[in-house]
Amino acid sequence: VQLQAFGGGLVQPGGSLRLSCSASGSIFSINVMAWYRQAAGKQRELVASITSGGRTNYADSVKGRSTISRDIAKNTVYLQMNSLKPEDTAVYYCNVAGSDGIRTFGSWGQGTLVTVSS
Repeated sequence: VQLQAFGGGLVQPGGSLRLSCSASGSIFSINVMAWYRQAAGKQRELVASITSGGRTNYADSVKGRSTISRDIAKNTVYLQMNSLKPEDTAVYYCNVAGSDGIRTFGSWGQGTLVTVSS
């Protein structure tokens, strides 16, 4: 299963970005789609996740400023980020966990850089 992420870039503090990540390949079902981020010199951390049932979970640092959503038909997950802060600067990675009908998989996207700076 391959993931391709889009939407990163340079944005001013207070601005917004929408990240998207599409999964392709041998996919029978998807259990969880998530976004992680890794800032320079820091460990990768969970930003937000959404289950097959639509349950969402957010890191405290982005709660109220970000919304995760998905298009089941397109195997795509989105992350809308508003009121961006310099501390949101990081490489953002999508992660998808599911099954190809025989085996489970967990795949990572290539990462997309978000830079929040004036």
